[in-house]
Parts: sequence; C-alpha cells; structure tokens
Amino acid sequence: MSSPTPLITCTPGVRSGKACVAGTRISVSDVLEYLASGMSQEEILADFPDLQAEHIQAVLRYAAEREKRLSELTVA
Repeated sequence: MSSPTPLITCTPGVRSGKACVAGTRISVSDVLEYLASGMSQEEILADFPDLQAEHIQAVLRYAAEREKRLSELTVA
C-alpha cells in the first residue's frame, strides 16, 4: 500500500512492516487507538515528543484513504 504522505511509511522490519509515522516506531494503528480511547491530540503529543500535530493529521488522512479504498473494493 502506498503512502498518501511522506509522513507515513511502511518499512520492512519495523513493526512488522506496519504503517508508521516516518522516523518513528509509532504505528498508525497505535495513534488511532489512542484517539479512539479518548486521548486528546495534546495528550498524545505530550506522551510522544517525537510526534507533531501534522503527524496526527497524516495518520487520520492515511486511515481515511485506506477506508475509502477498502469500501471501493467491497462495492466492486
């Protein structure tokens, strides 16, 4: 799966090739789980100093694009 943004990367050998915030081992699914559990963006940024607000936005864009592609596959 190609990344919609250079802020999200999939690197073999890093978190089993999961989509991660570039330059970190923080996966897209980790950030989504934190948000779904009720953590605010500010709390996530405070807990993970390597992250910036644009990383969280990139995670949300990545997840939205993935969902869109999956929806298009099920309709086809």
